[in-house]
Amino acid sequence: MDDHRIGPPLTGGERETLRAFLDYHRGTLAMKCQGLDDEQLRSRSMPPSTLTLLGLVRHMAEVERHWFRRVIAGEDLPHVWSDEKDFQAAYDASASTRAEAFAAWEAEVAHARRIEAGAESLDVTGWAASWEADVSLRLVMLHLIHEYARHNGHADFLREGIDGVVGA
Repeated sequence: MDDHRIGPPLTGGERETLRAFLDYHRGTLAMKCQGLDDEQLRSRSMPPSTLTLLGLVRHMAEVERHWFRRVIAGEDLPHVWSDEKDFQAAYDASASTRAEAFAAWEAEVAHARRIEAGAESLDVTGWAASWEADVSLRLVMLHLIHEYARHNGHADFLREGIDGVVGA
C-alpha cells in the first residue's frame, strides 16, 4: 500500500492538530481500501458479521454527514442509505460499488472540511439530538477521530483477511 498520509504536527495548535489527526484517520481508511476491487471491498470479515471495508466507507460517510452537516451546520438532511435514520444500514454494502461509496464519502468529507474551516472557533456548537445537548465543534472533531480510529482497527483485520496486507 502506498502511504500518502501526512502525520499530525508535533507542536501545532489545537485546531490544526485536531484537523490533521482527523485527516490522518480519513487517509488511513482510504489506504486500507487501496488496490482492492469491488468484490474484495465487499468481502465479509467472518460469520455472523456482515462488516466489509466498503460498508465502513459508507458508514463513515453517514457519520461525517451527521456530525458536521446535521449537528454543526444544522442542515435537515436524510440519511444516505436509510429511510429509518439507521446508521447501521450503511454497513450493508452487498450491492454497492467502490465508485458509489467513495463518491458519497468524499463528498461528505469535503462538506465537513468546508464547515470546519468556516467555523469561527472550536467552540461553535450545534444540537446533537441523540445526546439531547449542544455539542462543540471540538467535541465533534474528537468524536470523529475516535470513530475513525475504532473503525480503522476493523479495517486492519478486514484487509489482512482479504489479501494478507498488514501495517499502518
